[in-house]
Amino acid sequence: MKTVQLSSDDDERAMADLSEVSDWKRVWGPPATGPDAMRALVTRVTAATGWRPWAPGNIDPDRYTWGLVTPRETVMLVLPDAVLPESPRSHWSASEIAPAELPAAEEGLDTYWPGQLLLGRRHWGDPVFVGPGEDPRIPPEWRGRRRHLAVWLRPGAEFHLYATRPGPDENYAGFGYSVYASEVA
Repeated sequence: MKTVQLSSDDDERAMADLSEVSDWKRVWGPPATGPDAMRALVTRVTAATGWRPWAPGNIDPDRYTWGLVTPRETVMLVLPDAVLPESPRSHWSASEIAPAELPAAEEGLDTYWPGQLLLGRRHWGDPVFVGPGEDPRIPPEWRGRRRHLAVWLRPGAEFHLYATRPGPDENYAGFGYSVYASEVA
């Protein structure tokens, strides 16, 4: 198993950028491809966030996502219903995990999870949910995919901070965070 420990600087910037969006309902739109859909996505997200497109005017008609750059120079991958920061997204990660190394990878996730959660709280406040990834309160599409999960609600959005779940089909372990469209928040 290979492990890497990185600075939290990129995560600090990305989390701060995400925290500054006041109304996520203005970001989301219909899932569509083509130049008009991409222009609408870029225009909508730019108006709601102040982020700028990383490749203005060079729109691939087959895409349904686009990269935008924040004032802190974080690249955000924007989908019609999600935003994913393109930062290293991890203080600690492990790769090339052999089956016998799964307990060590899980131990690394457990060791570094409190620090990741503290970082999320510093930028987003107290989460509405913190727990294990197999908690029955987690919707079935997410259950079991994460070792740890914390969720924050914002108008039109759910922020997820998570530790991946390494296993037989996944030889990577680390932390990530994403913003998802939500009707509930």
